[in-house]
Amino acid sequence: MDTLWNFVLTRRHQLLIDSYLHVSAVVQSLVVATAIAVLVGIAVYRSPLGSSAATAAASAVLTVPSFALLGLLIPLLGLGVGPTVVALVIYALLPILRNTILGLASVDPAVTDAARGVGMNRLRVLAAVELPLAWPSILAGMRISTQMTMGILALAAYAKGPGLGNLIFSGLSRLGSPNAVPQALTGTVLIIALALALDGVLVLVGRLTTPRGIRDRN
Repeated sequence: MDTLWNFVLTRRHQLLIDSYLHVSAVVQSLVVATAIAVLVGIAVYRSPLGSSAATAAASAVLTVPSFALLGLLIPLLGLGVGPTVVALVIYALLPILRNTILGLASVDPAVTDAARGVGMNRLRVLAAVELPLAWPSILAGMRISTQMTMGILALAAYAKGPGLGNLIFSGLSRLGSPNAVPQALTGTVLIIALALALDGVLVLVGRLTTPRGIRDRN
């Protein structure tokens, strides 16, 4: 325990930098994945065939091991941030896309008919009625994707990606040395703590951005 505590104290500056890079990569990937997934969800949610095809395509990606996907991306994008962010975006798509489709499809048709009855056009109904009602579902998908990508990013050390994965890989590669276990354990614990903290932030965002009536209904 003393060895672990000493390791944290002596490396605290680097740990803060790696933690920031880890969270930053996840948040950036989540924003891009959310934009893509919501746009695709809007395009296909009225079509059962389109919804099934989009969901199946996003699901197929999850069958590809992260190491294999990174290996395919490295020749195209090189090492570092590029393949890491692209891989995270790809893995984050499915939960957000599926929840976007489910959220939009579950909006009561009577509500949208009433909105059209007061003169709203299709785009305004989508922006002012359907998306706000689907937002809790979309946010739930974002939370799932966040937890997934926090762990997957640790494996991106294979592609020289940013974050705490480098700390874990370095520790595991030096098993037997005094700092090996504290190094790997510190990286693992920090990823878990950051995942929980980021999930808490998304819960707070949901409370601040979801109207009380919709929140109570869900």
